[in-house]
Amino acid sequence: MQSGDLIKRVRKIEIRTKRLSREIFAGEYHSAFKGRGMAFSEVREYQYGDDLRSMDWNVTAKLNTPYVKVFEEERELTVILMIDVSASRLFGSTLRTKQELATEIAAIVSFSAAANNDNVGALFFSDRIEKFIPPKKGRSHLLRIISELLDFKPEGKGTNLTVALQFLTNAIKRRSTAFLLSDMLDVDEQGNPNFSHALRIASSRHELFVIKIYDQLERTIPNVGLIRVADSETGERSWVDSSNRRVRESYIKWNEKGERGVKELLAKYNIEGVSIATHSDYVKQLMLLFKNL
Repeated sequence: MQSGDLIKRVRKIEIRTKRLSREIFAGEYHSAFKGRGMAFSEVREYQYGDDLRSMDWNVTAKLNTPYVKVFEEERELTVILMIDVSASRLFGSTLRTKQELATEIAAIVSFSAAANNDNVGALFFSDRIEKFIPPKKGRSHLLRIISELLDFKPEGKGTNLTVALQFLTNAIKRRSTAFLLSDMLDVDEQGNPNFSHALRIASSRHELFVIKIYDQLERTIPNVGLIRVADSETGERSWVDSSNRRVRESYIKWNEKGERGVKELLAKYNIEGVSIATHSDYVKQLMLLFKNL
């Protein structure tokens, strides 16, 4: 993409998403995340009504008197955008590609976080860690993230959510609020998610939210006869008889099992998430996510 065209696209996204953030999302974001960043302040003697979960058992044992840990609200949060840049992001059958939708959503979250005085960082991943942009503030920093999203050329084509979640766990020491933007197409041949263990650990150390981005045409195979299909991530090509009802039903069942498996996994670890299609109004879905927090 030429630099002039890239600047125009970045500016266009900034104007659209910043307006949406300012008029709609900034308030919802602030309400949802205000007070979530807590830092240790001191210990003091236990008082009637204190939460037993805040007990400092080490100090209590040493002094033989009950003490509790006191926390205070941090003035700012660290927000990490975990963005899937695998080859399947380029697919889109209607209004936009998954990449374009992910870029707009990432921009809205970024500007909403900036309005809340939060730091924003970005992690791009495919079947490997492609790029990490450390958390910072400022308009130029946010525009850099948007620009990279529009023009980034990853080395890998596949999707490996485990490596992304492990990076979040191991590299980001401070507890952060992470938004995972992905089509979540990381399941085995039976439709079972491949990233359960990594998700459990990451969600225990960070506040994790999942925004699944999909295209409606990915969920079915249209009845158009004999067609040659290609897997954008593996490059594997094969002929498929889409007029065969069993073939179509088998694909639908595999896809539904994968979606069900991801939903059950998120519920198991108490992770909030939404699914947003490339043809749908993402504003309503994002509002729903923030209101449910």
